[in-house]
Amino acid sequence: MIENIIQYFSTIPSLHRALILAGGITFFWIIEGAIPLFGFKYNKWKHASINIFFTITTIVINFAFALLIVQSSDWAVANGVGLLQWVNVSQWLFLILGLLLLDLIGAWFIHFIEHKIKWMWKFHMVHHADTHVDTTTANRHHPGESVFRAVFTMIGVIVCGAPMWLVMLYQSMSAVLSQFNHANIRLPLWLDKAISWVIVSPDMHKVHHHYVRPQTDSNYGNIFSVWDRLFGTFNYTPVEQLRYGLDVLDDSTDENLAYQLKIPFDSKVKTDY
Repeated sequence: MIENIIQYFSTIPSLHRALILAGGITFFWIIEGAIPLFGFKYNKWKHASINIFFTITTIVINFAFALLIVQSSDWAVANGVGLLQWVNVSQWLFLILGLLLLDLIGAWFIHFIEHKIKWMWKFHMVHHADTHVDTTTANRHHPGESVFRAVFTMIGVIVCGAPMWLVMLYQSMSAVLSQFNHANIRLPLWLDKAISWVIVSPDMHKVHHHYVRPQTDSNYGNIFSVWDRLFGTFNYTPVEQLRYGLDVLDDSTDENLAYQLKIPFDSKVKTDY
C-alpha cells in the first residue's frame, strides 16, 4: 500500500489536485447545510465569492512557487540534506514523520509568526476578518500571506529533506483537512474532542477565529493538533461562546474585497501588536 501511495503522489496530475480542492469544498459545503454549527443568516453564495477569489489568488501564487519547491525537494534529496535524509526508518514511519515536520514548519510555525509580527499579522487579518466562518474560509488568504506560506513551505521541504511525493501528499491532506476544520458543521461533542487529540477538529479551530484574545492567539494547528498541545497554545472554549471576526475591524467590511485587499497597507487599521 505504501508503494502505491508513493507512486500516486509522485506523479499526481494537476487535474487530480484540482479535483481534491474542489471536491473537498463541495463535500463540506453540502454537509454544512445538513448539520450546521451556526445558523448563519447570510447569502452563502455572496459570502463564498470573496473567499473563492482569495482561493484563486492562493492557487496562482502556489503555482508560481511550484518550480522552486520542486527544485528544493530534488536538491535536498540528491544531496542528503534534511532531517528525513538522516534517519533510517520504515517507509510508514518516514511518511508519518514527514507529515508531522512539514505541518510544523510549513504551517504551524508560519501561522504562529504571523500572529506575533505586526506587519505579517496585518496580512493575516484578512483571514480572521470573516464573520461567517465556513469551509470556503479555509483558503481566504491575502495574496501577501500566500507568499509567506509558500516560502515557509519551501523552507519546510529543505529542513525536512522531503521528497516531492511527500510534499504532494501533505499539500493534498492540508487542503482537505483545512476545509474540514473550517467547515460550519456540528459534530457530537465527544467525537469532536476525540478527533482533536490527533487532528485539528472543527470546534478546536473555531476557537482560533474568536474575535479577541486569548482565543485568537491559540490553536494554530493546520493538520495535527499535537503542536498546540506541545507548545502550550491549545485553548478550549465552548463554541457557544464564540464570535467571529476581529475586535479592531468593522464586521460590515468582511465581504468588501477592495477593503480587505488594502488592510495590510491601511494605517487606519489598528492592532495592538
